[in-house]
Amino acid sequence: MNPLFVITGAFGYTGRSLTEQALAAGARVRTLTNSPHRPNPFGSAVEVAPLAFDDPAALARSLAGAEVLFNTYWVRFNHRLFTFDQAVRNTLALFDAAKAAGVRRIVHVSILHADQADDLGYYKGKHALETALRSLGVSHAIVRPGVLFGRGDILVNNIAWVLRHLPIFGVFGDGRYRLRPLHVDDMATLMLDWARRTDNCTVDAVGPEAFAYRDLVRTIGEIIGVRRTIVSTPSALGYAVSKLVNPFVGDVVITWEEILGLTRGILDSAAPAAGSRKLTDWAREHAATLGRRYASEVARRVRRDVAYESL
Repeated sequence: MNPLFVITGAFGYTGRSLTEQALAAGARVRTLTNSPHRPNPFGSAVEVAPLAFDDPAALARSLAGAEVLFNTYWVRFNHRLFTFDQAVRNTLALFDAAKAAGVRRIVHVSILHADQADDLGYYKGKHALETALRSLGVSHAIVRPGVLFGRGDILVNNIAWVLRHLPIFGVFGDGRYRLRPLHVDDMATLMLDWARRTDNCTVDAVGPEAFAYRDLVRTIGEIIGVRRTIVSTPSALGYAVSKLVNPFVGDVVITWEEILGLTRGILDSAAPAAGSRKLTDWAREHAATLGRRYASEVARRVRRDVAYESL
């Protein structure tokens, strides 16, 4: 019988790409989701079960028979409906349930340099989960992306949205901090590759192109045919301006922790490229639609009956 993969959030972002590739490879897929009413592009090909974090027995039953658990669950920022502390507790419950259910391997999504910024809640939480997984006693791979792009992404899309809607684009500080965006499909391929291994590992997940942030903004503008003046602003001022935009889009455009992560350069890595898809090629293919619609993180968390790419 083909292996059973359990994937958190198959109707979301990374989880959707993972599910597409897992099904294409002949695996059976069960998703654990908080959004059972979100449009299901897979129909009956994917079993659906709740992310029952508050019911350890039910959570373990939903993992029964699974060869691999792929965990993409996390939150981007603290909100009245979700917090980093809650996400850490929930993920620890998921890890414990996987062990109780006899899952052979866990492939877990973390963040680049998760152990280098414990003063930031996002990184502190990711670091705590890496530490917990390493001591769980289950074979595992920790995959650390920095910036992902592709269908349904937020950062690259919303850079294009700002370029289309505002007369200038402000970068935090000098804008020279670097990042290597990875296509979400390449991220999924990497995770599936590491699922086949048996050794415990931590791997950086970065793409084939490296950009200074300022150059990334300029390049996206050139590709979508929108030229804006790019100005350097003190990080605190740029953050204050972003907060003025928040009410108009009903979202958190960027958090202070994300700004600090960017400007410290911890979204970069010297690791070999984990995939071949270039952001510039992808952006050219989608230039007509990139940034036409603002991508809202809060809407994705609240409107759980709508597809990601429509929010």
